[in-house]
Amino acid sequence: MHVKTPCRRAAEGALLWAPSEQTGAVSNMGRYIRWLHTHRGRDFTGFGDLWRWSVSDPEGFWSSVWEFLEVRAHRSPVRALSEPRMPGAQWFPGAELNYAEHALRRRDDHLAVVAGSEARSLITLSYGELYRQTAAVAAALARLGVRRGDRVVAYLPNIPETVVAFLATASLGAVWASCPPEFGARSVIDRFRQIAPRVLFAADGYRFKGRSYDRLPEARELRASLPTLEHMVLVPYLHGDAAAGALPDVMHWPDLLAETPHLTFAPVSFDHPLWVLYSSGTTGLPKAIVQGHGGILLEHLKTLALHLDLNGEDRLFWYTTTGWMMWNFLVSGLLLGATVVLYEGHPAYPDQRALWRFAEQTQMTYFGTSAPYLHACVKAGIEPGRDFDLRRLKGLGSTASPLAREAFHWVYEKVNAHLLLNPFSGGTDLCTGIVGACPLVPVRAGEIPCRLLGAAVEAYDEAGQPVVDQVGELVLTRPMPSMPLRFWNDPEDRRYLESYFERFPGVWRHGDWIRVTSRGSCVIYGRSDSTLNRGGVRMGTSEFYGVVGELPEVVDSLVIDTGELGREGQLLMFVVLAAGITLDDPLRERIKSVLRAGLSPRHVPDEIHAVGEVPYTLNGKKVEVPVKRILAGVPVDVAVSRAAITNPDSLRYFVELAGKKLKPTASSSP
Repeated sequence: MHVKTPCRRAAEGALLWAPSEQTGAVSNMGRYIRWLHTHRGRDFTGFGDLWRWSVSDPEGFWSSVWEFLEVRAHRSPVRALSEPRMPGAQWFPGAELNYAEHALRRRDDHLAVVAGSEARSLITLSYGELYRQTAAVAAALARLGVRRGDRVVAYLPNIPETVVAFLATASLGAVWASCPPEFGARSVIDRFRQIAPRVLFAADGYRFKGRSYDRLPEARELRASLPTLEHMVLVPYLHGDAAAGALPDVMHWPDLLAETPHLTFAPVSFDHPLWVLYSSGTTGLPKAIVQGHGGILLEHLKTLALHLDLNGEDRLFWYTTTGWMMWNFLVSGLLLGATVVLYEGHPAYPDQRALWRFAEQTQMTYFGTSAPYLHACVKAGIEPGRDFDLRRLKGLGSTASPLAREAFHWVYEKVNAHLLLNPFSGGTDLCTGIVGACPLVPVRAGEIPCRLLGAAVEAYDEAGQPVVDQVGELVLTRPMPSMPLRFWNDPEDRRYLESYFERFPGVWRHGDWIRVTSRGSCVIYGRSDSTLNRGGVRMGTSEFYGVVGELPEVVDSLVIDTGELGREGQLLMFVVLAAGITLDDPLRERIKSVLRAGLSPRHVPDEIHAVGEVPYTLNGKKVEVPVKRILAGVPVDVAVSRAAITNPDSLRYFVELAGKKLKPTASSSP
């Protein structure tokens, strides 16, 4: 139920949406609460009470999720949690199951996949056809000798073939990893070589923003640079049948689909590796994060069913590439028997309305995207609810970075007044969100409605104590099933322990600044390793971006504090300006004025620079810490891996600026 606010720019915390009286009766969360009463004898006064139980009794909670969402096992577990410690929790010991078996429980004519792209017209696959193609590809992989634990990798766009190849891999108990074809060969080799793959699926190219990109040279390079690779399957996405003779001694995707064998699912342990995800790798070799069949199955079922409130009649979309964890999360919509909606191409091509047009065309019920995309729509003055038929849309998810308060209002005023907005935040490390929305919890401007069930999220102060209504380190104080099993090639788990448990032993440090409010909502302020500390006042970078982003002249921005521990440095702001706008003194003063009023006088930049573009990682994150290191004089190739940057040429400006700032003056010369 949309709640009208008296002022569009109401303060943070203004109520925008509240659950109706019917929500508790018809939502999956409401059904789950009633199930707990009937089957477990548990009663809860509200969602907050339910959340507290879910994190104080993780064994009781996760065993109830297993039962309520009807997880099927070839062998039943001894118990839900035998070792509650972190790291090292032992979930559902003795259980044997298979993720792909759950994803293909349906075998009927219901749509499993709807896929659109710049290169193809709309493609659909029923659950029956998805099963048939998965069985054929799994049989082909088995003939190639792929067995349980072997690695199968993909250099593929976000298309149905990728979903089929993944499910076929998982059905055998083999381990999956993927990168999108827009990644350069060096980035892909750095990732795939770590896990020693036996089979590679590769596309011949892709289309992006109206241009075609041939990837046959990169496919050749991958084959030559992965020493363990035994077989390659070429997927003719760009060139069609003409790709058949492009590479010698490779298999071709259409040939794999010739037979229709029966699909047998390999039963694997709960903690058997399902896939490997990769960190951004901006400052070193990307971490190869291993996650298991059971942990991902249980976590994604819980989040998709209870928090996103999805079922088999929904159409779930999230704009993503195959190199981002949201692709894995999206594909898990199959676990519910829902239709997953894929899109391959630029989100704003041929114009900013492209995805909204696609939403109408595919009749999606859940629209997932990134906060930067929604911010761009706000800037462009788009009104999707007026221009497109979005009546079926019941949920809108936003992730990748904090969502500006203005965008909250825009969603309810310009998209759909009745949908549930989900400012979803988590990460690749867990392959899920840990804070987000719930159909039983109100949505307030600028706030993430709640901590997700089973996610023991707290804000820690510097002494490692939980704080409320104060900004602190985002931590998890209890284990979750989807936490990494390990990092690949990480002897004695040294890198794993350093990444999450070095600061607070036995407690997972997530790497973000968060404020948990007294009513249980959350605000995330950006990465804690890029925090701005001015005169002892700590501020997250997202607060800067939210304030400056309201200026129509500013398209994008980056803020860097050059200070170090015990030494205050300069606060530098870099802005990308709208077409035809020049960074003159009046605009500089406007930027400083809005920051002074919106944040504090201490957080007014010392300098403001206009740049052509802000550097982003391949996963769509702003490159803050590496730019800070470059400005401190660290050589660019030491500060950041160029292969991990979407637009590496954007670093040139910061290198040149560092050279000017660090150049000795005449008076300082000996």
